[in-house]
Parts: sequence; structure tokens; C-alpha cells
Amino acid sequence: MNYATTDTSIMRTAEIVDGPGPAFMSAGSLIGNDVYNRQDEDLGDVKELMLDMRTGKVAYAVLSFGGFLGMGEKLFAVPWTALTLDTVNKRFTLDVTKERLESAPGFDADNWPNMADQEWASGIHSYYGTTHSPY
Repeated sequence: MNYATTDTSIMRTAEIVDGPGPAFMSAGSLIGNDVYNRQDEDLGDVKELMLDMRTGKVAYAVLSFGGFLGMGEKLFAVPWTALTLDTVNKRFTLDVTKERLESAPGFDADNWPNMADQEWASGIHSYYGTTHSPY
């Protein structure tokens, strides 16, 4: 299930506040959503959402790119703040070219990075042009 297929009759949401979409959405309605860039190129889809357990906020979306049926896909931790919800097309927008994403620091399903490592986090935020604020 994703944003495009979520049964909104069973999901309570708040009104739209300062941005696209409802103020609150279930994580399950976001996993599986497509991610496109501003050039309307398909960059993959959201595989997981990573929560910062200290703050209770979504820190990263794990983006899956490439491969076929899960084989050979590359995963990328994208700072949550780098994504924009596109309510018209029911997907996310990430402001990077396909080539830049292909060159981004990534990982495979069997070798996840230590996302709590502040040096790693600073590098990821720097790559995507977002602000990293350690606790």
C-alpha cells in the first residue's frame, strides 16, 4: 500500500497545514511511493522510513534504485527534508539528477550503514544539500 492506493476512509488525517498533503500520514501509506526528480525522471521508490528514536522524527527515507525484482538494487538513505510530497502525482520529488543519484553514497540490503554515526550523517546531508542538526 502507498499514498496512491491508501484507503483514506480508514485513515484519519489532519487538515493541510503549511505544505502539500495532510499534516499527518501513516508510514505505511508512504512506503512504496515513487520518487521522481524535477526532470520527471523515475529515481526509484521508498523502501523504508528510518526514525530517529531520540527525536521521534523521520530522519531518512531509504530509496531503492535500479535492479529487477529486488535483485541488484542499490539503496540510498535520503534525508527526509530533501523530499517533497507531490500530491498531484501522488509521489515524492527529490531535487537531484539521475546521474547524481547514481553517484550518491549507497548500500545494499545486506550492508546497511550506521545511520547513528554523525560523520556519516553529515556526509549524507552535505551530499543532498540539507541541514544536519545533531541532537
